[in-house]
Amino acid sequence: MAVAPIKNIVIVGGGTAGWMTAAAFSKLLGKHYRISVVESDEIATIGVGEATIPMIKAFNAALDLDEDEFLRKTQGTFKLGIEFVNWGKLGDSYIHGFGTIGQNLGPASCHHYWLKQRQAGEVPELGRYSINTLAPRHSKYMRSVPEMKSSPLSEIINAFHFDAGLYAKYLRGYSEQRGVVRREGRIVRTDLRETDGHIAAVVLESGERIEGDFFIDCSGIRALLIGDALKVPYDDWSHWLPCDRAIAVPCESVEPLLPITRSTAHGAGWQWRIPLQHRIGNGHVYSSRFMEREEATNILLNHLDGRQLAEPRYIPFLPGRRQKTWVKNCVAVGLSSGFFEPIESTNIHLIQTAITRVIGLFPNSGFHQADIDEFNKQTQFEYERIRDFIILHYKATQRDDTPFWNYCRTMPIPDTLQHKIDLFSSNGRVYRDGSELFSEESWVQVMYGQGIRPQSYHPLVDLQSKDELTAYLGDIQTVIRKCVDAMPTHSEYIARHCAAGE
Repeated sequence: MAVAPIKNIVIVGGGTAGWMTAAAFSKLLGKHYRISVVESDEIATIGVGEATIPMIKAFNAALDLDEDEFLRKTQGTFKLGIEFVNWGKLGDSYIHGFGTIGQNLGPASCHHYWLKQRQAGEVPELGRYSINTLAPRHSKYMRSVPEMKSSPLSEIINAFHFDAGLYAKYLRGYSEQRGVVRREGRIVRTDLRETDGHIAAVVLESGERIEGDFFIDCSGIRALLIGDALKVPYDDWSHWLPCDRAIAVPCESVEPLLPITRSTAHGAGWQWRIPLQHRIGNGHVYSSRFMEREEATNILLNHLDGRQLAEPRYIPFLPGRRQKTWVKNCVAVGLSSGFFEPIESTNIHLIQTAITRVIGLFPNSGFHQADIDEFNKQTQFEYERIRDFIILHYKATQRDDTPFWNYCRTMPIPDTLQHKIDLFSSNGRVYRDGSELFSEESWVQVMYGQGIRPQSYHPLVDLQSKDELTAYLGDIQTVIRKCVDAMPTHSEYIARHCAAGE
């Protein structure tokens, strides 16, 4: 039996999540659906998620956005990875770079050959074997050159830094050009249908009642629909992820313009540094159990590279996720579905993947439970695997200089993460679990970078002689260094291609 299609989609909340959703829907669904965004100018968005991971390029490409224009409109810069300072122990620094490590040889990944030689003290740090980790050390950047198939220049993988508020504004214009209607007003009530508990309408402070068939909750941490109206419980992960506060403040730009996010660990959390064209975004993520707000603020303000440009903004949060993110005729997208501190720049990516899943399981008016269950199953898997990767940054440390780090180093962790650590600790092995987000290279860089040392390596590495290994790893290092030497600086590349101007 045919089931009637839905026609009226209501997106509650603007910001990055709301306008990314509106843009994607308006592009893919065309004029066959009525799409509204309910947004209030009185309600500020979080707006500090300015760093992304490479999958954002696929989202922008699906919208047919011109990359240089997008960067000009959002004061954007390029990102090759994340530098972690003082995480494994004080004085440490490593880069979790996007992309590949070296070139694989035979049955084993490159890092296994490197492990053997590193254990013998005969090779430099792992960061010398990837163009994505060496280039940032020299403030270099260029887009990949796919036609140079045998060169590391074809393997450059980037994401972006951008002003999240400007990105939302840019996508709002895109969406409205394609028929999305913005409704201004503060929501004061959500009406549920008596027959089945589905959302019937949201009511604004003005008294206007906005009805819909399908509601997307992009209301951020407030979770007006999925939390307040539909009462979906929230799983608290603060016993694994003890940071629960953020302070954000911009400062003036300084040179060199680095193509990386920097994450510097402090006594009870860490500080982000995100370079844009017109400013640097900074923030201190910390645990209120281990540090007072005044001390956290002073640490942040004393570690700015340039002149402070605004008063600090204070953002409380609870790490975790909704037990279900699609219930009845409502899907939570963005921070309404859960919150991860931005240490690995996953929050905008989670908006993107939620939108992709909604499109893949797009409902008719029947809202079949099997589709909803599949959406929730996929979302749970994604969140739990990202959760494990973020916990790794806290667990894998030798720091014992503060109560915070003593807690993190000794806390119990999920079995799924412990299995990954055990596997790497034995013979340097990493296996990607199904469709989990982070790659083998990501796990290797963070585990080794933070002090986990495998007892051995893939035994088939021993099929190569010492001279063969020396030549193999030496060639990789030499070629990458020559490529980096030939690259322009990040500042030069932006000035040539996508400078925003004043």
